[in-house]
Amino acid sequence: MALHSSEFMEFERLAIAPLYARPRAVAGMPAETIPQGGMDPPVAYNLIHDELMLDGNSRQNLATFVTTYMDNEARLLFAETADKNMIDKDEYPQTAEIEGRCVRMIARLWNVPHDVPATGTSTTGSSEAVMLGGLALKWRWRQRREAAGLPTDRPNLVMGINVQVVWEKFCRYWDVEPRYAPVEEGRLQLGPEQAAALCDENTIGVVAILGSTYDGSFEPVEEIAAALDQLAASGGPDVPIHVDAASGGFVAPFLDEELRWDFRVPRVRSINASGHKYGLVYPGVGWVIWRTPEDLPEDLVFHVNYLGGDMPTFALNFSRPGAQVIAQYYNFIRLGREGYRQIQQAARDTATFLSRSIAGMGPYELLSDGSELPVFLFRLKPEVTNYTVYDVSAKLRERGWQVPAYSLPDNLTDVSGLRVVVRNGLSRDMAELFLKDLDRSTQFLESLDTRMPHDPSHTESFRH
Repeated sequence: MALHSSEFMEFERLAIAPLYARPRAVAGMPAETIPQGGMDPPVAYNLIHDELMLDGNSRQNLATFVTTYMDNEARLLFAETADKNMIDKDEYPQTAEIEGRCVRMIARLWNVPHDVPATGTSTTGSSEAVMLGGLALKWRWRQRREAAGLPTDRPNLVMGINVQVVWEKFCRYWDVEPRYAPVEEGRLQLGPEQAAALCDENTIGVVAILGSTYDGSFEPVEEIAAALDQLAASGGPDVPIHVDAASGGFVAPFLDEELRWDFRVPRVRSINASGHKYGLVYPGVGWVIWRTPEDLPEDLVFHVNYLGGDMPTFALNFSRPGAQVIAQYYNFIRLGREGYRQIQQAARDTATFLSRSIAGMGPYELLSDGSELPVFLFRLKPEVTNYTVYDVSAKLRERGWQVPAYSLPDNLTDVSGLRVVVRNGLSRDMAELFLKDLDRSTQFLESLDTRMPHDPSHTESFRH
C-alpha cells in the first residue's frame, strides 16, 4: 500500500533521525506506569542497554558463586532453547530426555550405587533443591514416627551456623526447628562432635556443607557420618545426612576423587548442587539427587495430565525455561570429566595463587586459602586500626572489583573479612591485575591518618 505524502515524510524523518533524537529517546524512562504508547525497538533496546551499563562488570564480581562465562556455542544453545517450558515434557520430549540424562550422569558422578536407578530432578537452583531435599527428610522422618506410634509435631534439623540462608527459610516455611552448631576461632564449619550432640529422636537430618559460603571449606562429611553411626550404635537416633554441595558438588568429584563425601557414605541420603555455580551454566539451574527411590517419598510427587500425558512433577516451581538444562548437558558432553578437571584445577590454582600473594602483602592474614573450593577468606591483622575491610572493599570498587566485606556469624560477629570467589573466566592475568589494584588500594588506606567511617547498615553476612 502506498504511503500518503505526510506519512512518507514522517517515515523518512524517522528513518534518518539519529537514534537518540527519535521520539521517546529524548524523554526519561518510564518507572511507575506502563506508557500509553510504545517506542521503536532499537530505542527501547539501547535505552535499557545503557542503563544496565551502570551495573557492575560481572566478570569482575569476586563475590558471586554464579557462572559469568560460557562458551559461544553454549550461549547459542541457551538462546535457542529459552522458549521451551521445562515442565511441558510431552511437548518437548527431547528436552525431557536430556534432563533425564543429566540426572543419571550426576547420580553416577556422585556414586549412586550402579544397581540403583537414578532418582532426582533439575530445579531452578540450589534454593529449590534444598527445599525438596529438606521436605523428603521431613516426610521420611514423619513416616517412621507414625509407623512407631510416636508424635510428629516437633521436627528439628541440625546444621552449622555457617549454612546458607535458604536453610533458615526451609525451617521457617516448613515448621522445622533449626539447631545450629556454633563456630569458633579456627573452626568455621560443622564438626562431627557438634553434629551428634545436637541430634535427638526428633531430628529429621543433619546438613553437611561441601563448600561453605564463608570460607570455601568442605565440611567433613565422612567424619560426621561416623559420629552419627556411633550415636545410632549406642542406642541413639538413626539420623540421615543431606549434603548441600551447592558449589562443591561440581568441584570435589573432579579434583578430590578420594574424598568420601557423596553416596559412597551410606548415611548420605540426598545431595543438591547448583549447575549455575561450578556446574558452569548461567543461572539458574540446580540438581537434587536421592540415594534410592525410597528416599523420595511418593507422597511428594504430583501427577498432572492437562499438558498431554501423565507428567510426574516434584518441584516448588512449575514453568521454567529448558535452556539451563540444555546448557548443562552441553557442558557435560563438551567438557567431559577431563575438561571439568582442568577448569576446576585452574580455578583452584588461581585461588591459591591469590591467597598466597595477599598473605604476603603485610596487613592481611588468611582465614582460608582456596585449597578446597576455589574460595578464600582473609582479614586485616589486629594491629591495623586506621581502616577496615569495609574500606578495602569500597576502594576496590573504584576499579570495578566487587569484593564484599562480611562479618562472621554468632560467636564470631566481631570478626570481619573479605571473601574472594574464583570462577571459570578469572584468568591469571586478571588475577594479577586484581592484586595490583588491591595493593594500590591498600597503600592508599595505609597512608590515612584516621580511620575512615563505616556505616554499620552496610554490613553483610556470609549466610546471605
